[in-house]
Amino acid sequence: MIRLIVILAACVALLTVEPALAQDGSQNGGMNMPGMSMPGMKMPAAKKPAAKKPAAKKLPAERPARKPSARPAAANPEPRPAKPAATMEGMNHSAMPGMTMAPSQSGAMPSMPGMTMPDQHGAADAHAGMATTGTALPAGDAAAPPPPMDHYADRQFPPAEMARARARMMREQGGRTLSQVMFNLAEYRAQKGGDSYHWDGEAWVGGDVDRLWLKSEGEGTFGDRLESGEAQALYSRAIDPFFNLQAGVRHDFGRGPKRTYATVGVEGLAPYMFEVEGALFLSTKGDLLGRLEGYYDQRITQRLILQPRVELNLSAQDVPESRIGAGLVDTELGLRLRYEVRRQLAPYVGISYEAKTGRTADFARADGEGPSRTSFVAGVRFWF
Repeated sequence: MIRLIVILAACVALLTVEPALAQDGSQNGGMNMPGMSMPGMKMPAAKKPAAKKPAAKKLPAERPARKPSARPAAANPEPRPAKPAATMEGMNHSAMPGMTMAPSQSGAMPSMPGMTMPDQHGAADAHAGMATTGTALPAGDAAAPPPPMDHYADRQFPPAEMARARARMMREQGGRTLSQVMFNLAEYRAQKGGDSYHWDGEAWVGGDVDRLWLKSEGEGTFGDRLESGEAQALYSRAIDPFFNLQAGVRHDFGRGPKRTYATVGVEGLAPYMFEVEGALFLSTKGDLLGRLEGYYDQRITQRLILQPRVELNLSAQDVPESRIGAGLVDTELGLRLRYEVRRQLAPYVGISYEAKTGRTADFARADGEGPSRTSFVAGVRFWF
């Protein structure tokens, strides 16, 4: 009987001590670290389990005490990053064995040896000394930032060697001296009154910006002497990615009088891929002539190409010795179909129509010639 009473008393004592231990753990926020004290938080002194019997009745009233400490933080109007600082500010971190946390100058976040934890303003301060570039720049119409002028490879290799390599790269990517010889037209013409021949070619040497051009064109009748011909020597300067300004001299030869002209003109690629050319010629006799020319390569296949072509010649005055009248001197329209055996070699066939107008037509009739003629042509276009 005495043993039964002792066992019941022990059970009652255990049931009384267990709620007191639970209450002690809740008041410490669930943290129980040896050697660690937290100022600002009341920690009950250790008492004998027998003295904590009334605590079991106060447990429902003590548990809500945890919530008021969290509610002010949730309702705090300060930004969220400030909560860890407010929570850890009142802690005595020196009481943690092996860990020292000293508050920063702003008092927002403590620091640990070997670890840097900036406060909410530290990220902005860390980037304060960095230059904003690229897409990080704000929108606006400010001038573009200057390009970097240093070369990183010079830090690893001899600067003189790298300078020579860059100069060679620039030559290979557009600074080289190039050349080309091209005959756009080299053809036989079958026409009424006698078959004839015609050529139109050019050659150039230079770079992407500055070039020296040689141009020549003319025609004649088989079995007869050359009817007309001309040669031009021009300096060409690129004025934009598609057009060149040209200036130089032109010399006429053939059946008519010999003339030398000062020449200025423009040549290039117009929108929609039209090759165009315009020039003015001022002779040593004061005669002013003009020429407009253009053609377009319409690809039917990768090798078969149809080329319409037009040429207009003009004069500011009558030049009777050259059989030229003022105004529109003549017009030439052509349509040629060529097949590129290679890019450099393309035979073609086509048709050409020439018509003299105004005073020039009158000069032709006076010489016993017709003012217009139609020719079937066959020739080859080549370049190298």
